[in-house]
Amino acid sequence: MAKVLKWLLFALAACALLLTAVAIALQQWLRTDDFRGRVEREASAALGVPLRLGRLSVDLWPLPAVAADDVQLLTRPMLSVGRVEARPVWAALLQRRLEISTLVVRKAVLPQAGIAALGTAMQKKDGKAGKPAPPPAPGGAPSMVLPRRAVLDEITWIDEKGQRLTTHAEMDLGDDGLLDKASFKITQGRFAGAHGSIRRDGLQWPLRLDIGGGHVAGKLQLQPGKAGTQVLQGSLSTEGVEVSALTAPAKPLTGKLNAQTSLRAEYRDIAQLGEVLTTQTRFTVRDAMVMGIDLQKAVQTVGMSRGGSTRLDTLAGQVNTQGKAVQLTNLVATSGALAANGNVSISPNKALSGRVHVDIARGALGVPLAVGGTLDEPSVTLTRGAMVGAAVGTLLAPGVGTGAGAATGDLLGQKLRGLFSR
Repeated sequence: MAKVLKWLLFALAACALLLTAVAIALQQWLRTDDFRGRVEREASAALGVPLRLGRLSVDLWPLPAVAADDVQLLTRPMLSVGRVEARPVWAALLQRRLEISTLVVRKAVLPQAGIAALGTAMQKKDGKAGKPAPPPAPGGAPSMVLPRRAVLDEITWIDEKGQRLTTHAEMDLGDDGLLDKASFKITQGRFAGAHGSIRRDGLQWPLRLDIGGGHVAGKLQLQPGKAGTQVLQGSLSTEGVEVSALTAPAKPLTGKLNAQTSLRAEYRDIAQLGEVLTTQTRFTVRDAMVMGIDLQKAVQTVGMSRGGSTRLDTLAGQVNTQGKAVQLTNLVATSGALAANGNVSISPNKALSGRVHVDIARGALGVPLAVGGTLDEPSVTLTRGAMVGAAVGTLLAPGVGTGAGAATGDLLGQKLRGLFSR
């Protein structure tokens, strides 16, 4: 028995030495300029954008993995990753199948403009290549090798305004390629401190996000659609979230938000999700403060006032979105003697347009104001018809006639659009 154990230990030691020798040899080969250049050329051709690698290596500790350091995609601006580690399923490799057990990405800097440039480059490459390859047969292997687990450590995203957001996230995929569970935490930037998680339950994904002193909770559901599409739908409940935490660093509105949201998207490619996603939300904001607009002064000065702020007891309404376009309808604001209602649209470039009717004294005829400017610098002015009515009302009854004249003039202006325009 002792002899058998001795030979077994000898065999294990020999295997360990052999594995170490192979790893060292492979390490040296991966680090050669010839091999690194070949990987760069093939990856650049596949992505449509030049790729540069600092170093390739094979690590044995803490787990065997193939790693790449200082990865750069030369888009404008550049996308960079400090380190990428791919830990393969070794049993699958012995069967000549590539399966990635864990993918680790560390210290990445991803400008939004660079990601858009990469997407454009890949679309051009696919267009020059001709017709795309046919999709795999049902039940066949997927065209892309997805990791069973991914760890994203210190991933920094930079939006179009140069604002940074750094996160740490972990996610696990099921055997069918769908998300099993995920968690994340924002460590730096706009939403620092926010954290959330999602876990699969059949074809539903309950989720929770803690942000701004409150939380968002609900469920998402994924179902097959028509002609090979996927349908994502869900419902979310928002409770006690500080609104300014969602719009940081800008603060066009503050207050505690409660809302009910339904969402839906039908898509073929996950990259289309942001464009086709539609949402409907009914909301109420308590103790609200609207920044950049003083509605009371705007009424008293017939729309000449700029800047300031408006404190409201409540602000309620409905928000509908389609991609980046936002429509606010049935807005109702109340605060003491002030009451306002109206509809406002927000374009993809954050330009504002719409109307609000403001009553300084309850039951008085509303003064119509046209909303303009941008989300960061809003403005309210009288419509042209209202301006004419306000001028006439002031002449007939200074002060008292201004508001009534503005309202009457606006109604007249709507009937005579050719004369008064908006």
